[in-house]
Amino acid sequence: MITTPTPSMLRALPAEHRHRLMRVAREVSFPQGTRLFEEGSCADRFWIIRTGTVELDLRVPGRRPAVIETLRHNELVGWSWLFTPHTWHLGAEATSPVRAYEFDATAVRLLCQEDPAMGSAVARWVGDVLAHRLHSARIRLLDLYAPYGSGSIV
Repeated sequence: MITTPTPSMLRALPAEHRHRLMRVAREVSFPQGTRLFEEGSCADRFWIIRTGTVELDLRVPGRRPAVIETLRHNELVGWSWLFTPHTWHLGAEATSPVRAYEFDATAVRLLCQEDPAMGSAVARWVGDVLAHRLHSARIRLLDLYAPYGSGSIV
């Protein structure tokens, strides 16, 4: 399967907006096996990975959670914080030790309200991430369930 990189904040946001966003960031670390969030819980923060890997997963009744995507360096963990009702649609777990920038969702939404240009840029960035993840999930589902897979070249 050919994959394209997820849109990173560095490429998606103008420098001025990146700097404003980073002023509300704090550095955090998670040991391997830490659950960052659970599907259905309150989406009150998000992260940008500095080092390590995080798996996004989906609850499957009677089974282990299904891994949807693995996120790495410079990738956004969490988008549900931007859209009401601000609840996680997936779960996330650190699959290696992770260092990340953590952002308080309320503070970022307030920054976006105060500066509509920044709000628009952040919404486009998160929307691009969502579109990329939806495309990736579609290809994975086709590979799993379609008779001839996704047809993408490996």
